[in-house]
Amino acid sequence: MLRLLQIEIYKLRRSRAGMALIIAYVGLLGSIALIAAVQFDIGPIQFHLAEQGIFNFPYIWHFNTYIAAIFKFFLLLVIVSMVANEYSYKTLKQNLIDGLSKQEFILSKFYTILLFSAASTVLVFVISLLLGYAYSDFDEFAIISTDLEYLLAYFVKLTGFFSFGLFLGILIKRSAFAIGGMLIWSIIESIFKGLFYWKFNLENDLWMRCFPLEAMNNLIKEPFTRLSAVKSVASQVGESISKDFSVQVLDLFIVCSWTAVFVYASYLILQKRDL
Repeated sequence: MLRLLQIEIYKLRRSRAGMALIIAYVGLLGSIALIAAVQFDIGPIQFHLAEQGIFNFPYIWHFNTYIAAIFKFFLLLVIVSMVANEYSYKTLKQNLIDGLSKQEFILSKFYTILLFSAASTVLVFVISLLLGYAYSDFDEFAIISTDLEYLLAYFVKLTGFFSFGLFLGILIKRSAFAIGGMLIWSIIESIFKGLFYWKFNLENDLWMRCFPLEAMNNLIKEPFTRLSAVKSVASQVGESISKDFSVQVLDLFIVCSWTAVFVYASYLILQKRDL
């Protein structure tokens, strides 16, 4: 495992575009802390976003993982471009000539995906912990350690998403077309979701939850309607918000299953392709 990771890290360090995207990604994750600085006045009312409870434990685990997941496309570009460069620069063929098996090649990419996902999860954990201690009204260990499953969901979500990118990169061999393929698939899922809801009035039907991107999105649901301020406004206009925001084991299982499918399918394509 370490040998394969060292090979990928060596390749990545020689890619200026890849390193630039990683630095940009880390910077964007760090920018979550800037949310605390959002403050403006509406007449006599002073609005400070950090005081609305978004950095309170344990809510911060939900909020920060949801926001951080939006930036995952930067690392997706790194994964897809790494695969595309293997074909463009003939390094894949050279690696195979040098004794690297096709299985080891796929595993090296998957280990890189796990490394990216784990590093991103640790970074979000540290940022959330620092912001929580700085702004949270609660600092008891029992409260801080609540809802940590959102970090697990975040890790699984990134791993599944990047594995999908790996599969498309292997299948299409061009980074731009691979990203386009994912966008097209996202549109297809949205169309099916609309048809399910319109035809059968089923917003969270089990079949719809089995779609890969939908399952990844379901891992960490939007956190905004969970805020007490939002619930208070909704109650004033006669609406009630009843939504399960927890991480579902079924969604974890579906995403993990798709991850295995994407990695194995990538291996099968590489195994049958004439390089």
